[in-house]
Amino acid sequence: MIRVLLVDDQALVRAGLRALIDACATLQVVGEAGNGRQALSVGRELRPDVYLMDLKMPVMSGVEATLAIRADPVLKNVPVLVLTTFDDEDEILEVVRAGATGYLLKDIEPGELRRAIHAAARGDAVLAPAVARLLMEQVAQSAGPHERDPRIDALTVRELEVLTEIGTGSSNDEIGRALFISPQTARTYVGRLLSKLQARDRAQLIVLAHRWGLVGR
Repeated sequence: MIRVLLVDDQALVRAGLRALIDACATLQVVGEAGNGRQALSVGRELRPDVYLMDLKMPVMSGVEATLAIRADPVLKNVPVLVLTTFDDEDEILEVVRAGATGYLLKDIEPGELRRAIHAAARGDAVLAPAVARLLMEQVAQSAGPHERDPRIDALTVRELEVLTEIGTGSSNDEIGRALFISPQTARTYVGRLLSKLQARDRAQLIVLAHRWGLVGR
């Protein structure tokens, strides 16, 4: 059972999300918070498996809460799955840098939301296509003159293949199918890449894969 903590300042939104999540036999809403500060205190008490968090909230925003969660010794490994509207572009980029695991838009279908929560709990990055495009556009705009990053030379051929699949947004199961390895082996390679490249999470690996031109080549 994956235990979810809902964080949104609108009670009606939280009620709707609770109904959608609790309808799945493998998901359970264990608590709610109306702002980022409550998300921290309730999270320390309940120890959820995944945060599902809005961005724009009073007292403490989703960006500030994500930074605080990543700095908290109790909560730092809990995935933060952001649920937002696309008019929050600046905050989306901020929360990417803050260390959120996934970024979904509020027009997502119920089944996709449930699958995204499962993916986040497994440690997979979850990016809505529109958010992924925004992130990649920012990478392209901020890139200076092309210089070969020496870190890429430290990767094996298989690690490069896995990084390329990560760059397309593939889950561990999808990487396994594409490269004819087991999902557990894919997970091992992902962990190895995070360590070798000193990346915080899969979202940073996605950025590196695009920055190095591995995707779409």
